[in-house]
Amino acid sequence: MAKADTTKERPILKSKIFLYVTEFFSGMAVMAAELGASRLLAPYFSSSQIVWTIIIGTIMIALALGAVFGGRWADKDPNPDKLYFRILVAAVWIALIPLVGKYLIIAISGLLIVTVSTNFLVLAAFVSCMAIFVPPLFLLGTVTPGLNKFATDSLEDNASVVGRLSACNTVGSILGTFLPTFITIPAVGTFVTFLIFSGALLCLPVVYFFAARVRSIACAVAVVVFALSGAFSPMSGFAFWENQSVIAYEGESIYNYLQVKNLSDRTILSTNVLFGVQSVTMKQPGLTGMYYDTALAAPALAKKADSALILGMGTGTYARQLRQYYPDMDVTGVEIDGKITKLAGEYFDEPGDIDVSTYDGRAWLAASHDTYDVIMVDAYQDITIPFQMSSKEFFSLVRRHLNPGGVMVVNMNMISDGQGSINEALTDTIASVFDSAFVRTADVPGTTNRELFAKKTDLGGATTAMSESEGMDTLSDPGTLETRTYDRTHSHELASAMNEIAGRLTEVDNPNWKKDATILTDDKAPVEVLGMRAIDNIIAREAGPYRELLRKEGIAGLLRAVQ
Repeated sequence: MAKADTTKERPILKSKIFLYVTEFFSGMAVMAAELGASRLLAPYFSSSQIVWTIIIGTIMIALALGAVFGGRWADKDPNPDKLYFRILVAAVWIALIPLVGKYLIIAISGLLIVTVSTNFLVLAAFVSCMAIFVPPLFLLGTVTPGLNKFATDSLEDNASVVGRLSACNTVGSILGTFLPTFITIPAVGTFVTFLIFSGALLCLPVVYFFAARVRSIACAVAVVVFALSGAFSPMSGFAFWENQSVIAYEGESIYNYLQVKNLSDRTILSTNVLFGVQSVTMKQPGLTGMYYDTALAAPALAKKADSALILGMGTGTYARQLRQYYPDMDVTGVEIDGKITKLAGEYFDEPGDIDVSTYDGRAWLAASHDTYDVIMVDAYQDITIPFQMSSKEFFSLVRRHLNPGGVMVVNMNMISDGQGSINEALTDTIASVFDSAFVRTADVPGTTNRELFAKKTDLGGATTAMSESEGMDTLSDPGTLETRTYDRTHSHELASAMNEIAGRLTEVDNPNWKKDATILTDDKAPVEVLGMRAIDNIIAREAGPYRELLRKEGIAGLLRAVQ
């Protein structure tokens, strides 16, 4: 079909305005899908730089291939009906993502977890992104060369046409970037965001085919599929396999997927459906049985226990424990996600008199002049550590905000040892800032957590050996740690726990003695890579029996085992 004949038969294209509108909404849909991809994958694989790299890389591949094939198809058969049909298919595909995407992710993850032994998260995220997002974005990649074919009347104005199309695409992309991040995802969530932008995209081919009075059945089917997805997508959340009766809340903030579970003995917050619990409130007073109990050694190790700062407040678990055992302690919290702080008041009984700032922990420290006896660093972005809160510069900043004899406690979420491990890198980095003689670690039984304690010994600008009265002996003497805890809290329960915890305290090596010590800095802190490696090791250990079962008994045996 010649271009002149096509234009004659499709009057909606004669003014060129509809072509520019198409380019605008196509660009918007691409960026909205990309941002939606990060939020769809984050509850399963985290939102680390590695996952973002996978998303951006696969989408750029799809768009590049779409541009190549779109140009070929436009030259070979310049039929706008085919172009708008591709847009129709892309819109329907994106509309189905909130309905079927989560099931595909779990299916792909389940297949890979028993078949691959390394780089599970990277491979699972990559395959999921390829299966879910590459097809529709490949189709949208064909739009620009196709539109250029129909919008250009002669070579004399070809550059101007390309410029206008590019401008429309860019402006649409800008809105497709800002609207999901700041408006739709925080307000209505990821699933509805996909539906909003796929619906806007769907309007283009529907209007085009309605004006041309062709493909009415295809348009009707597309609208029905869109409506069904809109009706059924919100009926199950990201963790669709969970017992819905225990889920008190499931939603999203600008930073996180958020899930609150109300269990018989505790209430827990998770920001990732596959890995870990970020906060917990026990329904009966006492110790939690989690890493917070080990972290309660910090006030006993410190010279004084009058004030505490918590970076990564979460729902206030550590703050509640401090208030329970150290009721006179002045506690301050910093939490970057304001929605988590709101949930803390609604579901977790966070003490209302604790000052909680909604801010990045490092930026807050940089602006503060206060000092503390205890500083808890428990900042995680999903399952990875923010790089800016893992560097030598950051821990130096924390040290400056400690009182003399004060203690920093760091929650290291993954027990990962050996050369090149994330815990070795963090320990070496902290020991290079604090004297390694005053740094101890303690693994938390039955978990993947390790707590690190570092004591400030800088008195009056000079580093000196601490006297017995300053509490150095409590780092190695269980009896002294138990006695000090009881003297400060009058709690036999906590004092007894400290006796056991003191037995788990382990000295760290001086990084200056190590040939290959890894010191993380603001310039070089590959925590995402190190963290993914640690998670891979945990997954490999847990999935090992299932892989062996698959090898011996096949899929049937594996299915019987997981039923």
